[in-house]
Amino acid sequence: MRVPDPLQVDEGVPAAVEEHLAAVLRRRAADAADADPDFAADIADRVAAFALGGGRRLRAEFLWWAMRGSGGGACETPAALGVAAALELVQTCALIHDDVMDGSPLRRGRPSVHVQLDARFGTGERALPCGTFGGAAAVLAGDLALAWADDAFAEAVAGLPSAPRAAGVWRVMRTEMVAGQYLDLRAQVTGDASADRAARTAVLKTALYSMGHPLALGATLAGAPEGTVRALREAGRSAGLAFQLHDDVRGAFGDPAATGKPVGEDIREGKATYLLAVAGERCAELGDRAGLGLLERITGGARTTEEDVHRALDLLVSCGARDRVARRVEELCVRGAETVARAGLARDAADRIGELFGAACGLEAGAGRATGPAPGPGRAAAPASGPGRTAAPAPAPEPGRTPASAPEPPGPPAPPVPAVPPTLPALIGEVR
Repeated sequence: MRVPDPLQVDEGVPAAVEEHLAAVLRRRAADAADADPDFAADIADRVAAFALGGGRRLRAEFLWWAMRGSGGGACETPAALGVAAALELVQTCALIHDDVMDGSPLRRGRPSVHVQLDARFGTGERALPCGTFGGAAAVLAGDLALAWADDAFAEAVAGLPSAPRAAGVWRVMRTEMVAGQYLDLRAQVTGDASADRAARTAVLKTALYSMGHPLALGATLAGAPEGTVRALREAGRSAGLAFQLHDDVRGAFGDPAATGKPVGEDIREGKATYLLAVAGERCAELGDRAGLGLLERITGGARTTEEDVHRALDLLVSCGARDRVARRVEELCVRGAETVARAGLARDAADRIGELFGAACGLEAGAGRATGPAPGPGRAAAPASGPGRTAAPAPAPEPGRTPASAPEPPGPPAPPVPAVPPTLPALIGEVR
């Protein structure tokens, strides 16, 4: 496989990663075809199409710029692209499985993998102990994506001095991702709708996996000192949590054409999101018993009607929860960018990571960039201007940024969210 010039990759990281990912998938699809043609057509080819069929490649970009900012160059480029491709396959696994567990009919505006498989065999109405045929087969599709991810990671780091350290990050990332997904499921049956629990789930399921660990992997591949790796993981934890909180708001109020999901899907599914938890806190502060009853019914496992969804959306605005979460998104994103600026990366790479934080969190251009020096021994990345290097445009302002009809009074500083168990080394940090 041709090894691209890192300066060329700087100009278009997503395109370079997609090219590498496509090459990996061609080899894996050939293996599947050798195993069985029906398996290849029904499962393996769908996994490959899903992996190449969309997504912003944010995890890949975070990995790349952490590697470049830590002094990585031509020698580290093949490994960085290989691990980035592996991250995209982990994401493929997570999304396919997530759609099965949530019963989501759409992903990226197209039928989810389990829906495609049920349509292929006409099994959407034929229930199995674990759901439909499509759901069971989609679990295997997600498993295959994860197996391919591990293969791609192992191939990418083989023989590198940094391989043992990178493998440690990879191992923790996978465990935490599954832990977060389980906590998400568990909250739907236990009715635990606390903000602490929702934040813990978001950190494990999204924040560390989407930003913290990709940044740590990139720095590790370049041989960065452990202090830099820890700082980047911390930065990604803050900005990654902002990313998930923004996604909660966007999922509730955003345009389905942009989100690829129906409006209010988390509410419809009874997910105990941080947004709903904050709404519960605000209703308690305001003495809104009707609002509390509605939220308890939504997150308590009862069947949620479309009227409930619309009432809940109105409540999120009127009680001030939407605005409170929107402000927290900005605070956490800026905190992440400031931590990156102090992590010892080359300035251009640190700025680029800050820009990516802001774009991912729906903030205006420059909102994620911290001021002040970004010293460090890392090799400077490509200039921030030029083809492919313009900052990603921020999404249109959300309706959640208008003043709430019930203004919230200032309160005392909220306590920090408890840390996860020591077997999962991820501190939650102050969220509320």
